[in-house]
Amino acid sequence: MWLCKHFNAIRVSQETLLFKEALRQTEEAKAYKERNQKIPNALWANLIQERLSNVDCIKQGWILEGFPENQEQAWMLQSSGIFPRHVVMLYAPDTVLIERSGGKRLDPLTQEVFHTTFDWPSDPLVQLRLVKPEDFSEQEVSKKLLEYHRNFPEIFHIYQKVLKSINADQPCVDVLSQVLAFVQSRPRSAAPFTPRILFLGPPGSGKSLQAALIAQKYDVVNICCGQLLKEAVADNTKLGELVKPYIDSEYPVPDNLVLKLLTERLSALDCLSNGWVLSGFPRNVEQGEQLQKAQINPNRVFFFNLPYESIMERLAQRRTDPVTGERYHTTFRPAPTPEIQARLRQNPKDEEENIEKRLNIYYSNVKGLEDFYQDAFYVNADQDPYVIFEFIESCIIKPLPCKKH
Repeated sequence: MWLCKHFNAIRVSQETLLFKEALRQTEEAKAYKERNQKIPNALWANLIQERLSNVDCIKQGWILEGFPENQEQAWMLQSSGIFPRHVVMLYAPDTVLIERSGGKRLDPLTQEVFHTTFDWPSDPLVQLRLVKPEDFSEQEVSKKLLEYHRNFPEIFHIYQKVLKSINADQPCVDVLSQVLAFVQSRPRSAAPFTPRILFLGPPGSGKSLQAALIAQKYDVVNICCGQLLKEAVADNTKLGELVKPYIDSEYPVPDNLVLKLLTERLSALDCLSNGWVLSGFPRNVEQGEQLQKAQINPNRVFFFNLPYESIMERLAQRRTDPVTGERYHTTFRPAPTPEIQARLRQNPKDEEENIEKRLNIYYSNVKGLEDFYQDAFYVNADQDPYVIFEFIESCIIKPLPCKKH
């Protein structure tokens, strides 16, 4: 029921088919019910096929509850062309299920199911008209569970590629969260996929390292915006000549120049054929919108999150050996000899005051970027680099979640 409300999908169950729908064979099915006879599988399949063919189910989608109950019903659904994309199997110990069944209550007006302990309605009028469903004695429930356990292995075999088992012996909110995560996922596709990856995060969050690891493993082009600007200056290109005064004076390069360089680089054959991983741009929503207008659309976006203290520890303690160019860290990678230690120098941008300025700029813009890239993944960057890499890799490989319509 909650899932139907979340997706605005149509709930289809045995109860709704018999009591809420006016289908061609509804009366025939009701007649079996009134005679306490089992409704034939073929009749159930016909009712479901007719209901799922209605316009509302086609437009809004549907959630089929409690069906199929056995292998024959599953085969009949398949022969009717009904193939669910996701099948959720909720399980719990039989003792828990028997205990729960005693508290079930039915609203005869809406056929909505409530529970005396877990899901009691707030409306007093609804409370008054609730009744205990028939066939919910402990003996009847035990009998149904026995039949279910006998039939489930065959159903599992049919739907195993699209089925997920979820433990229902936990709070409803947790169950719903797991079900939502599953039904919003897509099966992994074998279709060709060109990664267009964007890394966003504060300075010192490890974007450059992860970009290098991804580029090395997947042979995508690693593009750091700052490095791209410096290369353009070093190569004496026309754009590089325009960029050079800003680099030399340490002023921000205008967005239009950065965008021209990025568009030119990302349109190169290696980027188009192999894909790319970009870091250092955009830094705000306006730049993100400019990328979008230039048809530069990443298909995976990652935000790196790191505590302020960790950023300071990583950046403020960095040192460089001016003789060899080797980089050190006073805590994580100290100089091997006193001689090297004595000649180490700190880059002015790694002074605490300058780090704070850069962080303030980032944090003042990140909320807008998070709203702009709503399908982004969030990375806990305060972990081992290879743990972070495995998480990023899994997000690149698996399809994006389905959007809620």
